[in-house]
Amino acid sequence: MKINTTIRDYFEDYLKSKHMTLHQFSQLSGINSGTLSSTLSGQRPIGVQQLDRLTEGMGLNEGHFYDLYIVESFANANPDWRRLGPFLYRCAELNKVENIKETLSLVMDNLSYSPHLFDLAEQLFSEEKLEAARPLYHSVAESEKLQHSERLALSQYRLFTIGLSNDQQNNQSLANQFELFVDRLDEPYQLDGLNDLINVFGSLRRWDKVEILAEQLRKKATIQYEFKKISRETETRTKKQVIFYVLYAYLVLGEVCFNNKEYEEGLEYILLYKDHSWVKNPSDEEIRVIRQFEEWAEGNYYLYQLMSGKTDVLPSYLNYISERENEVFPALCAIVSAANQFKINIHSILEQYDSYFTYREQVSHIGKINEQYTSDQYGSLLAGLGTYYLTNKNYDKGMEYLQRGLEFAMNNGNKDAMLDCLGLFGELRDSPNGEGNSTKAAILLEKISERFSHPS
Repeated sequence: MKINTTIRDYFEDYLKSKHMTLHQFSQLSGINSGTLSSTLSGQRPIGVQQLDRLTEGMGLNEGHFYDLYIVESFANANPDWRRLGPFLYRCAELNKVENIKETLSLVMDNLSYSPHLFDLAEQLFSEEKLEAARPLYHSVAESEKLQHSERLALSQYRLFTIGLSNDQQNNQSLANQFELFVDRLDEPYQLDGLNDLINVFGSLRRWDKVEILAEQLRKKATIQYEFKKISRETETRTKKQVIFYVLYAYLVLGEVCFNNKEYEEGLEYILLYKDHSWVKNPSDEEIRVIRQFEEWAEGNYYLYQLMSGKTDVLPSYLNYISERENEVFPALCAIVSAANQFKINIHSILEQYDSYFTYREQVSHIGKINEQYTSDQYGSLLAGLGTYYLTNKNYDKGMEYLQRGLEFAMNNGNKDAMLDCLGLFGELRDSPNGEGNSTKAAILLEKISERFSHPS
């Protein structure tokens, strides 16, 4: 590739325009004058650190010459990693992701770079420079797609976690892709990978997938614990204690029963994740995990009883959440659903907990609750509130929550929640008592129907 104007040309023009000698620029930039001279003559390649000093000395923005540098340094040669690596890292520091992509497109045919690119991607991932790490992982995955390597599987896992967003359709595509690689991961990463897949498929209401993955997680985590296959390295490489994955698998299997309306079977799983007699000499961190699952077991006991029609547990359930702020949101989701199903008056409860109807991140004693799962629950809550108020002939509030639920579902690409709201809008449109709201519902219903007919 021929370059009409080089970085050296720009530098020479700058010195001429400023009537500046190399010695003067050396003092200004901190670059040795001998180095400057050999760089200008083409005897020495320009390193990224030197380029940054040159750019700063010329009074230009950081990374000003990076596009040109890529062409000069990488387009027609296989650069040494000692030059390529620092440049890619510097691009990551400046968030110049497009420069990273452009550089990788020129060098990715050289398979010898793959281990270096993977190590750099892992470094950036650990530093939470996720958008910069993404194209590196993609390059490794493309380079090694026929080799079935550990790097390939872990790169696919990283791409999965980095790519997750509030767009449920995007998340489903990512989960389907990563599911093909989860069994190729090293054992500790398998536990994390299965856990993350469960959370995503759970938020998508794919309970068939969730059940299969939860059973895999239970088996793998139990084997690691029972046969003492947990080294210190393994402990640090999993996101949570290994007993978490065993107990969480039972909790998820109970959740599958709950969503299939198999409440008695769900109660049996509650006993399994409430029991921790098999944990020998638990550490302080393991005790925290155990206590959290005991708390979830109590809350889910009330939840399953309530949803099976035993509404007399509602006062006990309310007493339970009154002392546990982290449990208020999931409890409200269940209470609203039960109120709609069993015609319970919960006006006073809704007034008391009105502040919880605004979306917020959910946390437990052992970490953050999966964002995608929380979003799906929140969308269902808004639809449930709309149903409750419409049933109780408060059309204004019902319309308000339905519209909020529909907008939230659309922003998250959640078709299940959209369909829930659409059905309720249809009921409101056909209602003779809804006054002006029935007209508003008809208009909104028409607009959303167009969205489904012509998806963007």
